[in-house]
Amino acid sequence: MMSQTSAHVATLAAKVCPKAPPGATAPMNDITGYVMWGVIALMGLGMLVGVGGIVAGRVFSMPHASKMSIIGICVVFGAAIAYLVLPGILNGIVGKGCV
Repeated sequence: MMSQTSAHVATLAAKVCPKAPPGATAPMNDITGYVMWGVIALMGLGMLVGVGGIVAGRVFSMPHASKMSIIGICVVFGAAIAYLVLPGILNGIVGKGCV
């Protein structure tokens, strides 16, 4: 009897499709868009600071500053690649259908 009940509950749980409450889709899309543009702006700012650090390191004869700026630019490129790849990985793991 217990296994039939748990099988029935599992069947019902498989039919549950999560969805946002009415009226929540537009604000969530706005917030997501703002966050995405903010991340892109921060990446651009990181690139600008990295290039400025390289130039300042060369002008003021500070090789360590130039090396750290190059590492900073590499980190920004790595973050940009992750920004493009990770959403696809998460969609593959979580899926888009029902639970």
